[in-house]
Amino acid sequence: MNIRKLVNISNILIVGIVALFGTISCSHEEGYFTVSGKITHAEGKMIYLEELQVSSSAIIDSVKINKNSEFRFTGHTGIPVYFLLKLSENKFITLLVDSAEQIFIEADAANFERNYRVEGSMGSLQVKTLNDFLAQTRKKLDSINSLQNIYKGNPDYLKMKTVWDTVIDSIKNNQTKFSNQFVMNNPFSMASVLALYQRFDDTEYIVNDLQTMRVAASALNTIYPGSEHVKALYQNTLQLIQEEKNARLRQIIQEQGQNSPEVVLPNPEGKEIALSSLRGKIVLLHFWSSMDRDSRILNEALLEAYTKFNKKGFEIYQVSVDKNRMEWIDAIDRDGLKWINVGDMEGSIRAVNFYNIKTIPYNYLLNENGEIIAQNLRGPDLNTILSRLLH
Repeated sequence: MNIRKLVNISNILIVGIVALFGTISCSHEEGYFTVSGKITHAEGKMIYLEELQVSSSAIIDSVKINKNSEFRFTGHTGIPVYFLLKLSENKFITLLVDSAEQIFIEADAANFERNYRVEGSMGSLQVKTLNDFLAQTRKKLDSINSLQNIYKGNPDYLKMKTVWDTVIDSIKNNQTKFSNQFVMNNPFSMASVLALYQRFDDTEYIVNDLQTMRVAASALNTIYPGSEHVKALYQNTLQLIQEEKNARLRQIIQEQGQNSPEVVLPNPEGKEIALSSLRGKIVLLHFWSSMDRDSRILNEALLEAYTKFNKKGFEIYQVSVDKNRMEWIDAIDRDGLKWINVGDMEGSIRAVNFYNIKTIPYNYLLNENGEIIAQNLRGPDLNTILSRLLH
């Protein structure tokens, strides 16, 4: 997860605004904002306004800080937008700018990114709160890491490390609690996007609670459906929800094969056949499509195995993901498929989801009790395992 998308504000648009309205008064109209301020010890230096996009940032405008340490930007937006106010690559302030806001920044060039004052923007104040809290957390964690490095050769290091690990967990839990609470208290604020994607380090995200993400993603998508950041958050949350569901399904399939999901689908004659009706046999639950080349090729190998082992107690329960009935029936006839073929001609979505099917052809081998004992078997592998089971 990375910090997500925002709305573009081009130089062309800003120039057009200035040309049309010609005065600073335009910034007080709906949609127009200003970012101004005073940065001491930066007279004559350039300052940049960059828009934070999905995976990058784009310079929107730049001005020279005058002899009185002052600067001013004017822009337009209809929804909250993330910007970086930059003196250099390592010296920047994150702002969350909404339409019509008159934002004032006061700072010193020496500690620009660490100690600044912001007025006139609730979103930017929230961003500062989030970043300041995380900065304190990281400072505490860095202090403990430094102690660990210093005492690594000490005879009591392992005992001391146990104490430090407990302290680290406490610090991280406090940060996680703060971030989760912020999102739950501010689900309609774009600042929650930042809270959701902040990290302790390059690999560890602070917020890992899916419910917190769901609340924010749903709320923000209702208010700001056009925001690229919100779109990305919403899609990312949907993906995580699906991954969580898939993980549960995989666990059920792998650990509780005897309770593997039931499938009941109609055959070409319209008769519904339940997978569980085949208990007592070795069953290949096979997902395929008449329109898929690999599926059709694999049918040849399945036919060979079926002919060899069917009378010994082997059956194939073949689930079609097709939506074209004529193509399905034609493929069954052309390939000479003699086993059980079922499908609802709507993609057999329920069965596909039950068994976490991501690609076709794909199959599971079930024993006499319906327990899954193997998966994704192809020609030689299928023959080998069937030979062992049905000798």
